[in-house]
Amino acid sequence: MTMLRRSWVPSANRADTPFPLNNLPCGVFSTAGSEPRCGVAIGDMILDLAAVEEAGHIDLTDDRLFDVPFWNEVMEAGPPVWGALRDRLTALLSEGAAGAELLHPHLVPQSDATMHLPFLVSEFTDFYAGKHHATNVGKMFRGAENALPPNWLHMPIGYNGRASTVVVSGTDIIRPNGQTRTPDAEMPTFGPSARLDFELELGAVVGVANAMGTPVTVQEADDMIFGYVLLNDWSARDLQAWEYQPLGPFQAKAFATSISPWIVTKAALEPFRTGTPAREKDLLPYLREPGPMLYDIDLTVRMAPRAGPFTTIAQTNYNRMYYSSAQQLAHHASSGCAMTVGDLLGSGTISGPDPLERGSLLELTWGGQRPLRLDGGEARSFLADGDTLTLEGSAIGDGYRIGFGTCTGTVLPAKPVRRL
Repeated sequence: MTMLRRSWVPSANRADTPFPLNNLPCGVFSTAGSEPRCGVAIGDMILDLAAVEEAGHIDLTDDRLFDVPFWNEVMEAGPPVWGALRDRLTALLSEGAAGAELLHPHLVPQSDATMHLPFLVSEFTDFYAGKHHATNVGKMFRGAENALPPNWLHMPIGYNGRASTVVVSGTDIIRPNGQTRTPDAEMPTFGPSARLDFELELGAVVGVANAMGTPVTVQEADDMIFGYVLLNDWSARDLQAWEYQPLGPFQAKAFATSISPWIVTKAALEPFRTGTPAREKDLLPYLREPGPMLYDIDLTVRMAPRAGPFTTIAQTNYNRMYYSSAQQLAHHASSGCAMTVGDLLGSGTISGPDPLERGSLLELTWGGQRPLRLDGGEARSFLADGDTLTLEGSAIGDGYRIGFGTCTGTVLPAKPVRRL
């Protein structure tokens, strides 16, 4: 396991920081009176890469990479540039490096910064690739004998979502309106969702495109991934129950998806690679992995009612997934589908075998039948207006951690329904 890399930035050497020199996650930030710009987190500071590039301390290509408020330009420059940038920043920020004098003027306290979406989201695809989650949901709706659909053990199931409603952590989430129908009703009704839920996921950010008509291997797919974000795919379970047949989720998932403000690069996660679980059925050759493609990342979900304390309601690990992001990307491209720079792939809900490891309220309360008791005394089956959800994740190394920051959203009341 890699040791902590020490930096001349003091806060980067604390054991509890999510942003040591080993990490250097990519984000977009602004300060009072300034435009959004690219930066990397180091300890409790942000290194302003737009300013560093303008000062001539980073010169990786003939073109400027950081004069835009998103990381897509860097991603499009390709993996050799990703590696060169990481090497250059590591050298400049390392303890004892001459970079201290060069870069110190370009450090900004994170407490003074507002975070923005770190990249332009081209397309969003969400998967259903966690076996424990899929089994739990299947038991609720189809019974234990038919918990997994016949295709589930053969390929990662997914659907195309809405890139337009992917938002950065801290953005309020307005409760969606939609159609629902109770089992004994003849006609559906239209109004606010009463069964609003979260989904604990990891999102893979695609940094390399493939040409339309050109499938990719699992290894090539892994090489195409720039990094990862925490992802909360908010879900209206009552809307979903009425609409999902025959084409799957639609409005129940289209209203909001939150991501963490920092992209943790694949390079930072390399020491934490781990394999997928044993297969119950052999996968077809195009989905077989050449090596470990998951990561050992501890994940936590905390929930707080309005003006109430936070309660930890779920703790699990990304290593519980049945399919890796590389497999998901390879399957997505297997038909010849063109993947583009800035595509976002949601892992699907990450749940484990124990009750505390369930990554959604649907599972934690077993469809609302077993309400959660929060530390402040309130009970929840699904989310109420004013509730705040916070996702956190870290890969734990030897004396350091690779963190994602937080992925947070607060539920606001639905907008009034307009009628003719």
